[in-house]
Amino acid sequence: MDRLKNQISVNHSLILASSSPRRKYLLEQAGIAFMVAPADIKEQKKDNEPPQDYVRRLSREKAGFIARQHPDAWVLGADTVVVMGDQLLEKPASVQAAVDMLTALSGNTHTVYTGFTLCCRNKNRTITGSAATDVTFKTLTKAEIQWYVNTKEPFDKAGAYAIQGLGTFIVKRINGSYTNVVGLPVCEVIETLIQENIINIRQ
Repeated sequence: MDRLKNQISVNHSLILASSSPRRKYLLEQAGIAFMVAPADIKEQKKDNEPPQDYVRRLSREKAGFIARQHPDAWVLGADTVVVMGDQLLEKPASVQAAVDMLTALSGNTHTVYTGFTLCCRNKNRTITGSAATDVTFKTLTKAEIQWYVNTKEPFDKAGAYAIQGLGTFIVKRINGSYTNVVGLPVCEVIETLIQENIINIRQ
């Protein structure tokens, strides 16, 4: 990690507008220096709003909320949702909701969408992107679902599972970015950071 940090220079202050420990971990693993300032916004889907548009909009709102407080900094906002058919699966609000989500996902393929926005208010610059990953679950028994729910891991996760945690055992295969499923499409985010000269990769 120290070697990575020595090879990546951050040219501007960078703030992660999220309290997600998973997004924080992914950026730290990439060797990027940043601060954390969670955005306090209402997360509500509009009628007939496609999931990809929804996560992109929320990422812009989160980044914009913190950018107004720190106009000189670059701010990274992100939002992730799980979609099964036409059903949006966000964080389960109860044990039964978690059981129902995992039951619906069992043996099926769903899509994870993450939107991300980088913005700097004083530069009048906003860049928004997104990624989609198809995830296929193995067929779960009722006992497996109940065991997993009892671990408490599903309760702060979209779709009621963590691919990087105990939930790894329920994922049969993925098609697309793994880090997107964790909560941040790192490849796309770092490409944007480099394009905007927010970070430099040194030889």
